[in-house]
Amino acid sequence: MFRLLAHTGRLLVSGIRKRAQPRLSCLSASAPRFVSTVSRPYTFHIGVSWAAKPPDPKVTRFHASFSADTPLGKWRDKMLAHPKSSAGQGAGEDFFYHTEMRNGSGIALGVADGVGGWVDSGVDPSLFAQTLMYHAYRYSRNSWVGEPEIDPTQDYEVRERVEGWEMTPYECLELAYHGVLREKLVQAGSSTACLLSMNAASGVLRTANLGDSGFLIIRSSSVIYKEPVQTHFFNCPLQLTKFPANTRNANRYYVDSPDAAARHETKLRDGDIVIAYTDGLSDNVFPSDLVAICSLVARAGGSEDEQVQAMADRIVQYAQVCMRDRKRVSPFEREAAREGMFFRGGKLDDVTVVMALVRETP
Repeated sequence: MFRLLAHTGRLLVSGIRKRAQPRLSCLSASAPRFVSTVSRPYTFHIGVSWAAKPPDPKVTRFHASFSADTPLGKWRDKMLAHPKSSAGQGAGEDFFYHTEMRNGSGIALGVADGVGGWVDSGVDPSLFAQTLMYHAYRYSRNSWVGEPEIDPTQDYEVRERVEGWEMTPYECLELAYHGVLREKLVQAGSSTACLLSMNAASGVLRTANLGDSGFLIIRSSSVIYKEPVQTHFFNCPLQLTKFPANTRNANRYYVDSPDAAARHETKLRDGDIVIAYTDGLSDNVFPSDLVAICSLVARAGGSEDEQVQAMADRIVQYAQVCMRDRKRVSPFEREAAREGMFFRGGKLDDVTVVMALVRETP
């Protein structure tokens, strides 16, 4: 994506809070892992697909990457290898994660979109997005999606051995952002982010979204919720930012903190489809088209895992077709017209989709 980071006028700075302190349960480093007996009627089938935008011969881009033998590089390659996207190997300046949370209490997933304007400063925007998602993954997989599960019928000594803490997507975003700030290999960059968690016991979806990435929920062939975008002005989303150590005149830039993230909570039902996406999707594909694609794939049959992965792949493929079509009206074209600007057709961009198909058993 290409967005202007600089602005004229006053500085918009949200004060950066202290690092979030997770709500701790009874911890015991040497105790065996607790096995919960709480019923978990909800299961979530995950599909992931992505595609980098085609290279622009007019733009010279700075490319850097984490070494494949570093923890972050190994994790990045693991995410890109399984499941295999049908659209290509690289995610461009986007990235994502998905993971089961502690003790199978639920799942967590998210997407991030590195702000392309940093290429003018010799910065690879993908590094910030990858690092943000890496730390979100780390914190999520070791946390409970809700309150740590303690069976009141068990002995006190057994209940004392429950490890871990509850973490909301908002808390995870804040911790992950501070992880990026500490990462020496990321000297600068910005990114939008959308983080979600789904509770396997209650079916509750909780989210935190900052910028113009987002998510939507499809229920009974209708979009029942779509996350509003957050922008400073047209095509300039709210974004988490890290400046180089020697930055001068930082007040020329918008600086947003995790405090600005919009939070949402709702109860999911059997058959719901939750789609998290970067703006390469929302700028090019209308929600009604997403409903149509999911319906067509579902009618073709297959297991839940096969269906949701096919949905993700078809959605990304369709987004690629739309962004190259200069005759078809796009969501980005309509939004530009509302701002009094002229734009024709689709908008070339990276596109990433992480989606979940919800199943509930009695």
